[in-house]
Amino acid sequence: MAWTRGLEHIVRENEPLAPYTWLRLGGPARYFAEPTTVEELTTLVQRCHEQGLPARMLGGGSNLLVSDQGVEGLVIHLSAGSFAQIRREGNRLVVGGGAKLSHLVSAAAREGLVGLEDLVGIPGTVGGALHGNAGGQHDDVGTWIKSATVITRGGETAQRGRPEMHFAYRSSNLDELIILEAAFELESGDSVEITKRVQKNWIVKRAALPASSAPQGYIFRDIGGQDAAPLIDQAGLAGTRVGDAEVSGHNANFILTGRNATSADVRELIDNVRRTVLDRLGVRLETAIEIW
Repeated sequence: MAWTRGLEHIVRENEPLAPYTWLRLGGPARYFAEPTTVEELTTLVQRCHEQGLPARMLGGGSNLLVSDQGVEGLVIHLSAGSFAQIRREGNRLVVGGGAKLSHLVSAAAREGLVGLEDLVGIPGTVGGALHGNAGGQHDDVGTWIKSATVITRGGETAQRGRPEMHFAYRSSNLDELIILEAAFELESGDSVEITKRVQKNWIVKRAALPASSAPQGYIFRDIGGQDAAPLIDQAGLAGTRVGDAEVSGHNANFILTGRNATSADVRELIDNVRRTVLDRLGVRLETAIEIW
């Protein structure tokens, strides 16, 4: 593979993607890379651009459904610690795009910085959270960001200031391939009180999650600020199955997967839920999960 010359130590072929996703489903990536430095990362992206090879970013895998056939091109996973550093600069936290959002929330509480408490319990990476403007009931991640360092699909590194960034409900214009680093401007507070709010928010959110230990995924966007689960319940779909995939009876906006489930099962179940809710309630559900 000429395009990987010098990068053979970080690129693998036909890497199974199921272990990297919460649903534990899907086929392999044609190429899979875990770079250890920014230089390796930019070189990978530049070579993919030159070769016309599709490149995708894999974050925490919490909102991802991979096709049973797998994906073509290159999948990049920022698993190295160098992409997950968090440092304080005054009232700012500067964080790598590969860091877990939960680690950012914990760091803010520990440092006595207010603003991110409502983001507790949201899975995934900071980069993924910014791409989709992840949020809780009262706040979202885009509220607090001041700047971002990104890598474009051509492999160029660029800076994005707050005036250039726009955030809406579960969406943003940060559509570059990679969010390398982000700075969050927060407010000073009492670490003990912030930690108590984080813990309280987590208890409330944890109670809404399915109790099952089975792999699971949150499927549909909120409707008008309200969780889609009551609509799915009202349509009589809790417990509905396709193959070994099932709509959770505890929170109907989650799909649980058994050991014999396939991505095709989940896709069909999603389609069935959307169609039935539209037919019975006149509401069109939109998926929150990304489908490759």
